[in-house]
Amino acid sequence: MRWWRSGPGRRANPTLDEDARVRDFYEHPVGRDLIDKLLVGQGRSNRWVTNPVVGRLRLRTVARLAHRFTGPDFVSTLIRLVNVEPDAPNPDPPEEVPGAAPEPAWWKQSVFYQVYPRSFADSDGDGIGDLGGILSRLDHLAGLGVDCLWLSPIYDSPGEDGGYDIRDYRAVMPEMGTLEQLDALIAGCHARGLRIILDLVVNHTSDQHEWFQRALADPDGPYGDYYFLLPADPEHPDRPPNNWKSAFSTSAWRWLPEIQRWQLHLFAPSQPDLNWENPRVREEVVDLCRWWFDRGIDGFRMDVINFISKTPGLPDGHDFVGEVVDVVGVEHYFYGPRLHEFLRELRDKAFAGSAVREPKVMVGETPGVGVETGRLLTAADRGELDLIFNFDHLESGAHTRYDDYRYDLEFYKRYMIDYQSRLGALDWLTLFFENHDNPRMISKVNPDPQHRTALGKLLGTLLLTLRGTPFLYQGQEIAAINQPFEGLDDLRDVESLNRFRAQVEAGASEEEAWAQVMASSRDHARVPLRWDTSPGGGFTTGTPWIVGRDTAPGFSVAEQDADPASVLHHYRRLLALRRASRALRVGDIEFLDIDRVGYFGWVRTAGDERLLVQLNLTEAPLDVPAPEEGAVLELGSHGPDASATLAPYEARMYRLKASSRAGCR
Repeated sequence: MRWWRSGPGRRANPTLDEDARVRDFYEHPVGRDLIDKLLVGQGRSNRWVTNPVVGRLRLRTVARLAHRFTGPDFVSTLIRLVNVEPDAPNPDPPEEVPGAAPEPAWWKQSVFYQVYPRSFADSDGDGIGDLGGILSRLDHLAGLGVDCLWLSPIYDSPGEDGGYDIRDYRAVMPEMGTLEQLDALIAGCHARGLRIILDLVVNHTSDQHEWFQRALADPDGPYGDYYFLLPADPEHPDRPPNNWKSAFSTSAWRWLPEIQRWQLHLFAPSQPDLNWENPRVREEVVDLCRWWFDRGIDGFRMDVINFISKTPGLPDGHDFVGEVVDVVGVEHYFYGPRLHEFLRELRDKAFAGSAVREPKVMVGETPGVGVETGRLLTAADRGELDLIFNFDHLESGAHTRYDDYRYDLEFYKRYMIDYQSRLGALDWLTLFFENHDNPRMISKVNPDPQHRTALGKLLGTLLLTLRGTPFLYQGQEIAAINQPFEGLDDLRDVESLNRFRAQVEAGASEEEAWAQVMASSRDHARVPLRWDTSPGGGFTTGTPWIVGRDTAPGFSVAEQDADPASVLHHYRRLLALRRASRALRVGDIEFLDIDRVGYFGWVRTAGDERLLVQLNLTEAPLDVPAPEEGAVLELGSHGPDASATLAPYEARMYRLKASSRAGCR
């Protein structure tokens, strides 16, 4: 091994080779994340690699032992990947780091609420949610108590991937409304004390974008280098440039006969990847960010932003890596060699504050990134992202999103305790269970209708009282669940439709393929929000663009607004408590009795303020430690009961006396 030279104040990583030991690999931030992901995918503990016997093994020995399972070059592929990262997370306290902010930024103390515009509210009766509908429902968000609205894409788009295929970054999709309506929405948010961020998709565009159309007209001109447009190999003209697969179960390459080039698309064929190696592309992104900031938005959530740097030469992906993560080639772009550089440049040129403008928040969707690499992308001293979405907690055990199984909240407890224990003074994390790309968590934990309300309150309590920045998704506040879709005609999600076809073509029965789709479909989260019990659900006076088939009584906004014991009212009380409590927003956290299975408890502290949270993660009653003497029940999901037994999925919060003692006896 040799050591990288690193920047001032940075910890450096060694450059690994096959003489390095497993423990050296696991001590590297990328290596640790990779091994943790592999172990979680197999339902294994990290003790498999931290024990002395395995830890002393040379990587060349691991390569030899694993060869029969992984094929050739698996270990060398991982070594090349970790050696891309020279830095390790900075453990220094903020007062020792130049530029570290003493007061937490606004986004650390806020609660974000994601709206999927097509499904939130329709103002003109065409069955599609729009900006006018969102504006008409802003008082719902203000009354709920959230701090920032996040809009999924509203830009002009052909709509082949729900708006994530952008045709014009500076225009609004006609079915969504107009720029003037968006300006009114921005003003409406600010007038209510809300901030607003938009989704920004700059890993790829639509193939109808002006840049791509110009590239097609002149692939050797300046716009040809905005994308990855590669000529065919003369000896193998029908063979794509590499073996990468897209996220939608097809090849990541499309042949364009009109220009005799292959086009890279990590998502749908109509979503060509932008070439961030081209400085003109990066300047275009800076310009469009500034344009939106001038219109008053407060930042961006950046779609798959960690995919923007690809390994030079676009080499083949390793087959075993592809088998493990279900996407061949991902090791060459999920944490690319220039990712940090590109993000720092974008922050410096577009997001950084000035004398007349506060910094804009930069939230990254980062599939594949783990705890340690996430720290490197978001630490306050690095000038990159502010927050990331780490998705490792969304599946428990050895399961994937396509499995029909019961999610284990005990896994989430241990994951969160580990995550929080590894964060330094410069680190922060997001807290979320749902978004537009994932099924509803209540249905994954326990689909039994009798537990729906309790689970809705429990999951809300988890998100709003743990340490971090919560992100809520529309419908969580009324305990939305997965839909009993009746067939493919009910679906609109291109990923689900492609998955079904791919599974059947691979030999699965239609019943088996449908089971995967029902477990994983993004459409579960994309059906219209249930505002009331009218024929259109209060969403539209027309025919909705996608049918929501959950009609259970008591789970619309109007019904829950009239019921003080509802999930909606629980969220309102939680959010009011959080807004008034520095301990809940930015205070320290101490976990309690962590080995008690089914019990999740912690104390949040800021100065003299101390709050105890106790949760039952199971569907059975659970005896729990009694709160310390003098504790006052502040909020209970099941009412004022403060007995020593928690009901199934019950959540309680107590206010404790100012003290240095633990929260329980």
